[in-house]
Amino acid sequence: MFGIPGKQAVSLTPAAAAEVARLMDQQNAQGLRIGVKKGGCAGMEYTMDYVAELDPMDEIVEQGGARVAIAPMAQMFLFGTEIDYETSLLESGFKFRNPNVVDACGCGESIKFRETDAAEG
Repeated sequence: MFGIPGKQAVSLTPAAAAEVARLMDQQNAQGLRIGVKKGGCAGMEYTMDYVAELDPMDEIVEQGGARVAIAPMAQMFLFGTEIDYETSLLESGFKFRNPNVVDACGCGESIKFRETDAAEG
């Protein structure tokens, strides 16, 4: 929908692709749907849900056995994002390296996009 021909909307690191593939297998899911919603102290939050059935309006990214579906309203916010999966002694989880983010809260769970500034102003 908002893509550039020959370029995927998002990319997955090998660690993220392995974790998405593992979750798909564990949950017998068609993939993981990624989106954004209003919320959090910076204004927006990422969402992730299991996909039982693929939506033809979603942008589908397949990489290393993983399938990620991007909700239509989130595509413009996520274009160019690299998704990683990091594990440390204290936590593990998906990390989004998104060039469209202009601000984030201290916990890293809430983000702000340049486009929301214009909409709010």
